[in-house]
Amino acid sequence: QVQLVESGGGLVHSGGSLRLSCAASGSGRNIGRYINAMGWYRQAPGKERELVATISSDGTTNYADSVKGRFTVSRDNAKNMLYLQMNSLKPDDTAVYYCKVRAQFAIEAVYDYWGQGTQVTVSS
Repeated sequence: QVQLVESGGGLVHSGGSLRLSCAASGSGRNIGRYINAMGWYRQAPGKERELVATISSDGTTNYADSVKGRFTVSRDNAKNMLYLQMNSLKPDDTAVYYCKVRAQFAIEAVYDYWGQGTQVTVSS
């Protein structure tokens, strides 16, 4: 079992910046050994949840076209942390942002875990 807690959301003016953090934890073991890919997703009112950025265990990143050049995803494996630096924010970035991790405990024991989400609101 993996627990995820996001933080760093808030209200910001268009053009501003925010940094989201996601802390991963697990009971009774070094959960970092089992975490593979990590990523950020977002869901705006009335829309489906969409991928924002992902980062693999070897540091390979992937971004949605809408955030390329503005957002940077990173991770600290020693601390089991995931980050999203968001610059040049636009009103269209307003959404609830979710952290997701994929953990593999055994060959056939691969699970996805989601955080509770953090609200990001960008005013025009």
